[in-house]
Amino acid sequence: MKSIKEVMSEDVAVCQKEDTLFDAASKMKAQNVGVIPVCSENKELLGMVTDRDLVLRGYAEKKSDSATVQEVMSDRLYHISADASVQEASDMMAREQIRRLPIVENGKLAGIVSLGDLSLDDKSNEAAGRALEDISERPELH
Repeated sequence: MKSIKEVMSEDVAVCQKEDTLFDAASKMKAQNVGVIPVCSENKELLGMVTDRDLVLRGYAEKKSDSATVQEVMSDRLYHISADASVQEASDMMAREQIRRLPIVENGKLAGIVSLGDLSLDDKSNEAAGRALEDISERPELH
């Protein structure tokens, strides 16, 4: 089975915790993604901000566009090594009810893998399908 490094996306837009909600939303729009990793200046993964975080923890709480990403980001982090197998990643995604998983090497963000990335590979398509089924049948905890 392939390693995550073979299917992950390496070109990942990131925010810093001081960036604004507007900055995060603009990056999501430009990259056509629903999640942005939040990193320190040296690419240490600090959290994740999703479009859902922007809405529920941001705008629904009457935070302005200039509020910081740190105010709404999820800091309950799940990540995996680039050497992990596709099966290990899909198992973690199913168990933790997450659709996107950051890849960390030497303490720094190296990429991200989504269920869509897993489903593009013939051998990992089955693992992605099982993960999606597990994620979809239980309510999201976040």
